[in-house]
Amino acid sequence: MTGIAKTLRIAVFAVVLGTLAACTEQIRSHGYTPNEEDLQQIVVGVDTRASVEDLVGVPTTSGVLNDSGFYYIQSDVRHFAYRRPEVISREVLAISFDTAGVVTNIERYGLQDGAVVPLTRRITRTDTGDISFIRKLFGNIGRISAADLLN
Repeated sequence: MTGIAKTLRIAVFAVVLGTLAACTEQIRSHGYTPNEEDLQQIVVGVDTRASVEDLVGVPTTSGVLNDSGFYYIQSDVRHFAYRRPEVISREVLAISFDTAGVVTNIERYGLQDGAVVPLTRRITRTDTGDISFIRKLFGNIGRISAADLLN
């Protein structure tokens, strides 16, 4: 076997191996939810925000209205070849607090409990048509007078 044929055979083998490797499924985990053992340590009606952070860690996000709760979110996403990534599991752990910052409830939600929220893109339309910024800038030069600047 000649050197060129051997090199060509190795190159073809590498391309085939690379193609097969690109077609394997990859699952990536994002986020964190505390395990059940850590949650058993939280006592509803006794623990506070600070003690929850000490026991199970800092939340992924917290409530936007008066710091109403802690939310721990974990998602598993499947990546496969050229396809769009697909969320295969999602878990949300919600810990609610009262106004004094004491735990009132602990709930778990899965992907099956969620609802699809359509995201829309809103664009503010202007009545200026197709006039560029430079054109607007130069269009205002003749409208300014010295009397306007002195007032």
